[in-house]
Amino acid sequence: MKKFVLLIVLLVSSLTYCQYTNPVASQMGSEFIEADEYVGEDAFGYKYYIKNSVLFKIKKTENFQYKNIALGKISRVDIQNSLKIILFYENFNSVIILDNQLNEIEKISFSENSKNIIASAVGISSHNSLWVFNSISQQIGLYDYSKKEYKNITVPISGVIKYYQTNFNNFYWIDERNYCYSCDIFGKIVALGKVPDFDSVQLTSNLSIIFKKNDLLYYYALNGDKKTLINLEQKSYTSFYYKEQNLSIFTSEGITNYKINLP
Repeated sequence: MKKFVLLIVLLVSSLTYCQYTNPVASQMGSEFIEADEYVGEDAFGYKYYIKNSVLFKIKKTENFQYKNIALGKISRVDIQNSLKIILFYENFNSVIILDNQLNEIEKISFSENSKNIIASAVGISSHNSLWVFNSISQQIGLYDYSKKEYKNITVPISGVIKYYQTNFNNFYWIDERNYCYSCDIFGKIVALGKVPDFDSVQLTSNLSIIFKKNDLLYYYALNGDKKTLINLEQKSYTSFYYKEQNLSIFTSEGITNYKINLP
C-alpha cells in the first residue's frame, strides 16, 4: 500500500513538472481587426484596440470609439476598470478618463498641477487614484483625481523604467538592467528578481511573466529562474495579451485566441 501511495505521489509530481515546463496553448478561434495596436479584452468580453490614434471598443455588433485630435497619439490605455478607462497621452502630460461607452468623464493635465509633475507612466489605482511616475522627481506617486491632489510615495528611483504595469494595489516596473520591482500603495518597494532580455513582456502575477523575444514566446517564473517556450502556430506576430489563462496573439491579420495552462 505504501508503495502504491508513493507511486501516485510521483505521478502527480511528474504531471505538475510537465505542466510547469510545457505550457499547452490550444487555439480557440480567431477574428479579423484592422488595428495599429491591440490593447486587450475586459471582464465583459469587449475588445479594445487603437487605429490612427482612435480608441475602439467592440463586441459583436457593439462598437464605440473615442478620439481626441488635440492630444494626438495615445501612449497607454488601462482597461482594468471598464467603468473608468484611463487614456494616457504622454506627449501632452495628460490623462483622459472615459466611461463604459467611451464618453469623456474627466480630463487631467499634470502640467497644471502645482506639484510640478511630468508623467512618464500612468495606471489606475484604488480609491479614485492613479499611479504616476514623475520623471522630474524620479518618484512613484498617487494622484487623487476626485480631490486633484498628488503625493509622492517612494524615494527617488535609480535607473530607467524600461517597462511598467499596474493594478489597483501595485505598480510594477522593469529597469534597463532587467530587474523587476513592485511598489504598493504605501510606497513599499520589493525586488522581484531579474528577467531575461525581451522585446515585449507582461506580468502574469507578481512571480511570473510571459515575454516575447525574436518572435518566440516564453513563460518565466521569477522565483524559479526557469524559462519555458510556449509553442504557437504563429511564427511572426506583432504583440500578445494574456489574462486569466487566455492568450491573444495579434498579427496583421487580426487576433488569434488561445487557452493556455500556466502554473
